[in-house]
Amino acid sequence: MIRVVVADDHPIVRSGIVALLQDADDIDVVGQASDGRAAVSVVLAERPDVVLMDLRMPELDGDAATAEILAAEPDVRVLILTTYESDDQILAAIEAGATGYLLKAAPESEILAGVRATARGETALAPSAAAALVRRATGSSAVAGPSLTPRELEVLQLVAQGNSNPAIGRALFLSETTVKTHLGHVFEKLGVNDRTRAVTRAMELRLLP
Repeated sequence: MIRVVVADDHPIVRSGIVALLQDADDIDVVGQASDGRAAVSVVLAERPDVVLMDLRMPELDGDAATAEILAAEPDVRVLILTTYESDDQILAAIEAGATGYLLKAAPESEILAGVRATARGETALAPSAAAALVRRATGSSAVAGPSLTPRELEVLQLVAQGNSNPAIGRALFLSETTVKTHLGHVFEKLGVNDRTRAVTRAMELRLLP
């Protein structure tokens, strides 16, 4: 049996992942954690074969938790399972020692295969993660960032100019709720949680001048 700990701060997402894993005959979920600090504690107590680790969590991010876990238990293997896929996040997780990096949007069969591969010591990588490693290995200066829709770019450009949400709504003939929705999508795609970092990250990725 492959003994697994699942670390994710969203209860519904975590329960879905656990249910998927528990349906497999060769996988046993031996622990769960809702933040990075708890993940370290659970792993040190249970010593699983594989940790399914989200990246964005309270108390301690997934890459920092990964580094702590592997410093204490080098035989444990960490598979990142997240919604975020910027080069910086992928490379930080791999550099922290993660064996693999998959996206939550991946098919269930791919996630299960990733857990099994990770348990064998093999690398399981989403295409975006593999591409990031290739770019790092080849020293490519091209930065492949997430794809923002034209409307999301318009909203972000107005944010960069210092406009408030109501002002952006008036400029684009959108409701303030719609503006907030677009910004939420931008934050998720860029892997940030505030307006300032969204703008600077977009500039780093050359999405904004």
